[in-house]
Amino acid sequence: MNPNNLKMKGKGAGLRPDLNLVLIGFRATGKTQAGRELARALGRDFVDLDEVLVQEAGQSIQELVALSGWAEFRRREKALVQRYAGRRGLVLATGGGVVLDPENVEALQAGGLIVWLTAPPAAIQRRLALDLPGGASRPSLTSRDPRAEVEEVLKSREPLYRAAARVVVHTDNLTVPEVVQEILSALKAGPEENYGR
Repeated sequence: MNPNNLKMKGKGAGLRPDLNLVLIGFRATGKTQAGRELARALGRDFVDLDEVLVQEAGQSIQELVALSGWAEFRRREKALVQRYAGRRGLVLATGGGVVLDPENVEALQAGGLIVWLTAPPAAIQRRLALDLPGGASRPSLTSRDPRAEVEEVLKSREPLYRAAARVVVHTDNLTVPEVVQEILSALKAGPEENYGR
């Protein structure tokens, strides 16, 4: 475990079988890919809340936002958080803006351990450039150019991510298996009773 890539708050880490493992973070920090691998490693079910939202809405996030606005997206997201936070033993990947609603954070903390996957703006921009053509799955969060948007939105959300998470993993120089290993190492680093509320 590289201490430069991972920070823990509290006395240690651990994860009881009844608690969810919740991944938060900005777009393109690896929540879905790492979440799938973590679920396999831990023998848990994986749920990507954005994927469930798209399936239930019958349209992409970009289409939903274009037709109904961000408020409708956030309403649907909150309903999914409430539904899945109440389940047990899952690995959950959340949307990048899930921390904007304190009730989302409270529900996710109550039922699990929150891990913040983070990367600097330049790394996020690089990954977004490799995304689907034109970023089809990721609608604009502001009216600014992509570089300015990442920097602006990330700066505003970082305090919310930091406050919500118990474990922080810096993913910019890590492969997906390395991110998973960092998280698994954190889970073994201390007494499990430190997590869940």
